[in-house]
This record gives sequence, C-alpha cells and structure tokens, in this order.
Amino acid sequence: MKLTIAVIPGDGIGPEVTAQAKKALDAVAEVYDHIFLYKEAQMGACAIEATGNPLPDKTIEICKKADAILFGAIGELKYDNDPSAKVWPEQGLFQLRKELGLFCNIRPVKAYEKLIKNSPLKREVIEGTDIVIYRELSGGIYFDTKELSEDGLSAFDVCSYTVDQISRVTHLAFKAAQKRKKKVTLVDKANVLETSRLWRKTVTEIAKEYANVKLDFMFVDNAALQIVLNPKQFDVILTENLFGDIISDEASVICGSIGLLASSSVGEKTAMFEPIHGTYPQAKGKDIANPLGSILSAAMLLEHFGLQEEADAIKRALEKSLTLGITTEDIKGKNQYSASTSKVGGFIADYILNQEDSNMNFMNIHAGQSTII
Repeated sequence: MKLTIAVIPGDGIGPEVTAQAKKALDAVAEVYDHIFLYKEAQMGACAIEATGNPLPDKTIEICKKADAILFGAIGELKYDNDPSAKVWPEQGLFQLRKELGLFCNIRPVKAYEKLIKNSPLKREVIEGTDIVIYRELSGGIYFDTKELSEDGLSAFDVCSYTVDQISRVTHLAFKAAQKRKKKVTLVDKANVLETSRLWRKTVTEIAKEYANVKLDFMFVDNAALQIVLNPKQFDVILTENLFGDIISDEASVICGSIGLLASSSVGEKTAMFEPIHGTYPQAKGKDIANPLGSILSAAMLLEHFGLQEEADAIKRALEKSLTLGITTEDIKGKNQYSASTSKVGGFIADYILNQEDSNMNFMNIHAGQSTII
C-alpha cells in the first residue's frame, strides 16, 4: 500500500515523539512492503511564530491532499498565561478539525500488565481494563456562540447539537462495539441538559439497529466516579465533546501514564492520529518524553487502513519494550534506569524489523544499541 501522510510535529515535545512514530512506520513499510510518503506541515505556536497564523493555508492544503495526518502536540505557555491573546495555538487544531470535517475522536484506554504498578489505582480495580471512548468533536460548547459582556462582568457559552451530529458518531461507536464486548455506555447529563436529552433520544433509536449490542446510560458525574472505581464495567463509551475531553483525560490514570494514550480523529474523507498528552514544555529538547502514545497513534493509523497485522506488529514491539523495561522515566521512575525518547523509538523499530528473534542483548540495549540478536 502507498500512503501519503501529512506530518504535523507541532510544539514542545511534539517533534520528538512524532519522529519515533515515523521510525515505527518506516520499519513497518520495510517489513510489509508498503510505501509511506511524509509531507511535513506547521500548526500551533511554531506556526504563529513563523507566519502569524496557528493554521497556515499551506498546512490545510497538505492535509487535504494527504491520506491521513500524523500529529504531535500544540501549545505554548506564553499563550496559556495570556488570557487577552487574540491568537493562540489551539485555534489551529479547532480550525483543522473543522476544515477536514473530523467529527469523532476515538481514544483507547488499556491497563498494561507491566504498568499496573504505575497507576494510582489498585491492581484489582484496573487489571483487565480495555475501554475505547468515542467523543463527538464537531459540536457542543467548544464550537458554539461565546460572548463576554461589554462591562466584562458576565459571559456565556452556548451548547447545541443536531440529530445528524449525534447520529454519525453513534453509528461508529456501535459498529466498534460489535467487534468488541458488544456494550455501549452513553455518558450524558440528561437530568439537566436539553442537549443530553436529545442525545438519549437519538442514541436510543439508533441502538435498535444494533440488536446484538447492549446500550446503557450514565450521568457524566457518575461516569467520572465509576471510571476510577470500576473501569472494567465499560466497553465502548459514547459521549459529547466536553464530557469526552474530561473523561478521556481522567481515564489516563488507568494505564499509568498519559504518555501511553493514543487517539484518532476521523471524518468522512480523512483521519488524524495523535497522542493525547500535551506539549510538556519542561521536557522539550531533553529526549526524555514518552513516545509510546505517538507510536500507538501510528498503529491506529495502520488499523484505519485495514493493516491490522502491521498494527499488531507495533503493539507487540511496544509490549516487549514494557516487558524489558526499555521505557522513559515517566514509567520507569527517576531512580531507575530510563531509556531516552529516541532509544525507545529505536528499540521498537528494531523489534518490528526483527520479529523472529526473541533474545534481547541487554548490554547493547543499555549502551544505546537497541539491537535484537
């Protein structure tokens, strides 16, 4: 298969982790005889500095012509700390989602056996957890009318949804559930919000088309509690934009590090793949950031195009890196040996290239030569 992939490294640690995802993709291309062509583009603070625009027209053009987008992270402290700023990095991401018609964010959350000890939650609570969150991306409070009064003493944000917006993400969630444990949980606030009542009505009707999938409902405040009390009860979580943003970040405690969480944002014609962590400015340029979320995002990209065997190769390599302790300090801990960002990425690429081998040369790995023998 030949794919053109738009690459948006972004800000902070974005370029560092995205480079490791490309290493994994290049290894897959070599082993499985694919061609991946990369077209790099700017978005975020780096784009503001270069052009004054968080999403340059050239980036939109590159993304629209690509088969998929691999994205790092955007954001910059100087914009976060300036509420009066008229332009800020995140505007670029919101605009790109709109330009590409990306309406659904998909975030898998899995408890990795080797990392259960890293989670603040008890082993018996999270062991075996395997959730995927389907978050609607195009509507809700993030995209509707926002207004600040002239005297600056009051403000409002409108939240609205249409049946069409709800329906298209709902169908994706139910189709995913059919291939999993056949359960969808709609997370809403239907006891308070009119938009949530529309969600319940619409999802209930669509559920009739998927007789083999069980549908249940949970208010968002209870869902936030249940994710840390009993996450294994969930299979597919379906929710609106704001709730999905909060719930998916909360769920990161299950896997032991937000650095392991990948995501995809899909539309009718294209899709974008990204880790959910931020720019982590304290780690920028230090080669210590966790690249696994970005690498898993590359695996999701392959799955999007039906390349399941190739995606599984990346996942096996990642599991092996965890088993052998070839991980960054956010997982390993500051008082133990930690591999650099680039060494973790190099090990995973090497493992994909040498899947028939199973004995690891620890001395070489720790010396910086992630060689499989």
